[in-house]
Amino acid sequence: MSFFKRIFSSEKKESLDKGLEKSKTTFFTKLSKAVAGKSKVDDDVLDNLEEILVSSDVGVNTTLKIITRIEARVAADKYLGTDELNQILQEEIASLLSETNTGEATEFVIPINTKPYVLMVVGVNGVGKTTTIGKLAYQFKKQGYKVVLGAADTFRAAAIDQLQIWADRVGVPIVRQNMGSDPASVAFDTLQSAVAQDADIVIIDTAGRLHNKVNLMNELTKVKRVMQKVTVDAPHDVLLVLDGSTGQNAFEQAKQFTAATEVTSLAVTKLDGTAKGGVVIGISDQFKIPVKYIGVGEGIEDLQVFNKFEFVDSFFK
Repeated sequence: MSFFKRIFSSEKKESLDKGLEKSKTTFFTKLSKAVAGKSKVDDDVLDNLEEILVSSDVGVNTTLKIITRIEARVAADKYLGTDELNQILQEEIASLLSETNTGEATEFVIPINTKPYVLMVVGVNGVGKTTTIGKLAYQFKKQGYKVVLGAADTFRAAAIDQLQIWADRVGVPIVRQNMGSDPASVAFDTLQSAVAQDADIVIIDTAGRLHNKVNLMNELTKVKRVMQKVTVDAPHDVLLVLDGSTGQNAFEQAKQFTAATEVTSLAVTKLDGTAKGGVVIGISDQFKIPVKYIGVGEGIEDLQVFNKFEFVDSFFK
């Protein structure tokens, strides 16, 4: 199809291919078994395909949408061959993801008319939240932006120290206080510092505890309210980081956080270590919140902007 043209550089594409290798291999091993001995797509093949998509953590609702689309293709062409199934799947999943006008970015960019651009990052401990912030800081700095980090996850000394390590590694300033400090106070100081330094982007780390929704909501609301004393429309983006290797648990975390606060974008990490890469397709479709970034490796360059065309192309390569 015409939209499957080369968008990423060869290095970036190679990194994406490698990061999705486990998901792709597992998926196609199952698919090969499902169509073994079959020459055309029939009810048995579709039933098996449905099971494969669900077990690949695409999610039940998104799987049903994909199956319905393929059934329509089968009805239009009574002799659809199993050898064409891979291409049809690729086309229909890309088409499904194209229904939301997102996932088309190719570089790490922020709106030119917003300064400082305030990015607030949420997510439970262990999903790769601090690492994602560090890699984002690196990518934005590489694009020429002036970046300031804020260590507002003050409940764990390790979170503050880890963010400090990333700030030192990337070479960007960080605003921090002692463990147990008021997160909103840290966020306020960070924004004041960013304005004084004429920074382009501020990335605020927030508490990594999925405690009860009311406490989480109150805490994040307070952080937002205090930031707005410095920058009236802050935050400009609330990024939820999810661990792709947890599959359906990532869906559950997305539900919890979207119920507690307004999440405006998603980052799905650790896709290189799992066969559950299909979770990106399901999350992108179900939550109608743009997946902006994906983690496809441990290297500093292995956080990528999510481009749905390149993702689907790599998944079905």
